[in-house]
Formats: sequence, structure tokens, C-alpha cells
Amino acid sequence: MTDRLTYARPRPTIGDPSSAAERALAPDAWALPDDLASLERVVGARRDIRRFRPDPVPDDVLTAVLTAGHRGPSVGHSQPWRFVVVTEAATRDAAALMADRCRLRQAAGMAEESARGLLDLRLEGIREAPLGIVVACDRRTPAAGVLGRATFPDADLWSCAAAIENIWLTARAHGLGLGWVTLFEPAELADLLGLPDGVETLGWLCLGWPDERPPEPGLERAGWSRRLPLEQVVMRERWTERDAPPSHLRAPGPDALVGARDRSDALLTVPGSLGVLDTVLDRVTALTAVDGPGTLVVAAADHAVTAHGVSAFATSVTADVARATREGTSMGAVAARAAGLDVKLVDAGIGCRRGDLVATDALDETTYAALLAQGRELGRALAGDGPVALGEVGVGNTTVAATVAAALLGASADAVVGRGSSADAAMMERKRDVVEQALARLTAAERRDAHAVLRRLGGGELAVLAGVVLGVAEGGGVVVLDGLATSVAALAAVRVEPGCAAHLVGGQRSRERAHAEVLRELGLEALLDLRIRAGEGVGAALATGLVKDALRLRREVARTSAV
Repeated sequence: MTDRLTYARPRPTIGDPSSAAERALAPDAWALPDDLASLERVVGARRDIRRFRPDPVPDDVLTAVLTAGHRGPSVGHSQPWRFVVVTEAATRDAAALMADRCRLRQAAGMAEESARGLLDLRLEGIREAPLGIVVACDRRTPAAGVLGRATFPDADLWSCAAAIENIWLTARAHGLGLGWVTLFEPAELADLLGLPDGVETLGWLCLGWPDERPPEPGLERAGWSRRLPLEQVVMRERWTERDAPPSHLRAPGPDALVGARDRSDALLTVPGSLGVLDTVLDRVTALTAVDGPGTLVVAAADHAVTAHGVSAFATSVTADVARATREGTSMGAVAARAAGLDVKLVDAGIGCRRGDLVATDALDETTYAALLAQGRELGRALAGDGPVALGEVGVGNTTVAATVAAALLGASADAVVGRGSSADAAMMERKRDVVEQALARLTAAERRDAHAVLRRLGGGELAVLAGVVLGVAEGGGVVVLDGLATSVAALAAVRVEPGCAAHLVGGQRSRERAHAEVLRELGLEALLDLRIRAGEGVGAALATGLVKDALRLRREVARTSAV
């Protein structure tokens, strides 16, 4: 392959003609050095940027941009803006996950065609941009005490928007790109930064050297706005120097993310030609450990909750499917073999009927800790051998997974209970009753503690799978999720270590009612939507095969010249 032909880069006659190689050689080439003072030219060239280079923004340039914002017009000369400058990876990872969730929630509420159009759009660059600036509006001064706000109480928010425009134009004049991201639940973003009551956010500004040079607004093209000293209004990282979100793991940095996109830009194909897969591949190839055949990890356990009549099958089925998995003849094992994956079965409690959720905990503390550690060790060991697909076997575990989902999402039993393999109406009612009784046993504080939720409401296989996710993420690998059970285990892992989220791929969306919401909470768009209900990692194996095929495309498709 070393002597293969290199083709001339297809240069579009419309849109952005630049290549990744050109942008990498001169990340500041978008600057307007001839006439920075020309307001008309700068206003005409302002664009919403979603793709960024990882190169740092010099401190003096950042100060110039913030100073322009501080010089914005404000009603009553009130200067209500405060600029929180964010550089820490953990904060940006948490914010990016919030934006991913909101984007998917918004799409879920649209008509199918509109939703597909939204999902095709690139709407944020929080992880890639070297800087984040959150503009907050301090509304604690009564409106009646500020000239102009007695009649227009929201004029303070408008003033902050004007400050954003000044920031935007000045950034553009210096050759920086800026993107205004409002894909957040305002209260959630405010809590991330520790904003006090009475202070509201206007979204997140991504700031950095642009990795695109659009000639017109992206949404338009797709067919779809006495001075205090600067140091008094600029804060570093968050409002009150609060600690970063607790995570010992880090997602791939901007260099890795942009480097992966650079490599794909050199292919003889239109950028983004693989749709959702391109987004997944950019993230997957930014990880340190993606080579190798990969492994399907299937965790199996029985559940005492079946005594409440929540499953249409005998508990002996768990052991039968586990045995077939060992022998390579289960649905999951065969699907794994077709995808070129090894299979690893973990006995997480086959034949063990521990807690029934209604009256007793699923696992005691010692057993939970041991299973979590076992999964974590396995995940670390497998991380460097290619993608790790997750599967599970356990009669009754759709009820268990629904209960865990309800606790982690703060949802009701009605919102999470699905039919499982073959439930009828009467069984559905029993499942809802079990979920309600199980949730009632947890305090509000316990529902916020992912470990407590998994131990008290989960099961052996969920504990192992959560550990596998943590271990694979620690090893820099990628995890491909299957149905609801594997996804709630991953959600618990993300609640423990938010950095895990960047290592996850949504393999499929199952028939289970809560699965779509769990995927949205993880910020994931499923690769497959086939209404699979097999369990055992079948959907994850199929999706992993798809990812491996797409990776081969990137390796073997013809390359283009640098320009």
C-alpha cells in the first residue's frame, strides 16, 4: 500500500476550498491583516465556526477579544456581563456531553425529515476548540434600578448578546473562529460552572483557530444573531474557582481529535460522506487503542426479581445461553465471529438468586466491589486489542435495567418499563409495580450515586459491564454498546467517570422503552435501529463489524495531495 497513487485533491467550486493540510500549515491564515479596523469588512465576514484547530490562542489575543466584549453597549450602562473562560478538559468534556444530549433530545421532538436534517448538521466544537467562554448575565440588580430596564426588564440579556457580537467580530478580525452553542439545559450548564442564583448563561462560545473557512453561514447553506476594569468581569474556568467535574479519565485531546479529522480529509471522498459513521470514526481513531480484532464481552447473571413474575422465560435459560456462548453457538457468539471478534463470557452470578430489588438489594457491598473490579481489570486488559463490544445474558434483566435507568434518569416506572422479550399486558403491570417498589427503597441521595444504584438495583452482569467500560476507557480503547442493559451500565460508568463518554459508541437502539433516553443521556446516536431484542451482544457485534468495515475504508481508500 506504500506505493499507491496519490490523486489531486477534489477542490469544491462552492463552499470551503481549503484542505486540512493547508489549515494545519497555517492555522492563523484566516486572519485579515490588511485592515482589521474595517468594520464593514469584518461584519460581512463573520461566521459561526464549528470546527477548530487545536493550536493555542495567545493570551494577548484573548484579552483583546474579551476587551471588545466588555466595550459592548449596555442599557443603562449596566455592564451585566461576566465572562467565564474555560480551558480545563474535564469541564469541556462535561459540557460537550450536555450538548450531545440536548441535540438528540431536540431531534427526537421533530418530524423525521427535520430530525435527520438536524442530525446531519455540525452544531458545536466544544471538545476541539482550545477555549470556551461562557457569557453569563448577572441579573441580581432589580430592573427598576437600572435606566431602561423598568420598561424592558430583559434589556440586560440583550446587552450581553451585544457583548457577544463584539467578541465575535473582534475574534473574526484576528483570524479566530467562534461558535455560539446553546444546546444546553441552562440550569445544567449553570450548575457545571457554579453560577449563583440570579445569574443566567447565554450559552457557550467555542473560540480558536478555525478548521473551516465558510463563505456564508452554514445554516443558510443547509437551507434552514464608566467602565469596570476587565479583570473584574473575567473569571478563570468557572464562576467561583470550584473544583473541576470529578473525573480521573480524559477524553482524547484536541490534537488527537483534529488529527483524526485531518487524516480523513485526505481521502478521495467528500468530507462527511459516511454520515454518522464519520463522526464515530473521527472519535474512534483519535483513541490510542483501536487496532486489533476486538472482543465481545458477554456478562451473565440470574436475578431473584423473576420471582415476581416479570419474565416469560424460565431462569434456566440464562445458563443455557451462557453455555452456548462458551461453545460459540449462541446468537451473540455467532454474530461476534461474523464480525471477527473474540468472545469472552463472564459468569457474574449464573445460578445465584441474590436480592429481589423489591425487598432486598441486588448485591452486597463486597460482591459489588469484586464484580466491578473484575470488569475493570478485564476492560484494561482488552482495551489495546481493538473495539470491545458489550453483551449480557440474564432472564429478568430488562426489569432490572429499567429500574436502574429510572433511578439514574430520575424517570417514572411508566417511562422506562418495556415489554422485554415477550411480556404481555399483565406482566407489564407487574414490571411497573416492581420498578416502583424498588425505586421507593432509595433515597434521593442514593439515586444520585451511581455505585449505590448499581449495587442496590442492578445485578452482577451490570456491575461487571460498568467495570469493563471504566477499564477500557482507562486503557484508551473504545466500547460499543448493545441494548438497554449494557447502556445503563455505561451510563453508571459515565456518572462515576465522565471522561468515559468519549470512549462509547452507540451500537444499536433496541425495542426497550427507556433505551432511547439512556442513549440521549450518553450523547450517543445509535448506528443501527433494527428493533433487535436478542440481547447477548448481537446488536453490538453487528455494529462493531460496521465500524471495522468503515475503518478499513479509511485505511484503503485512495489518498489525495495536500492541496
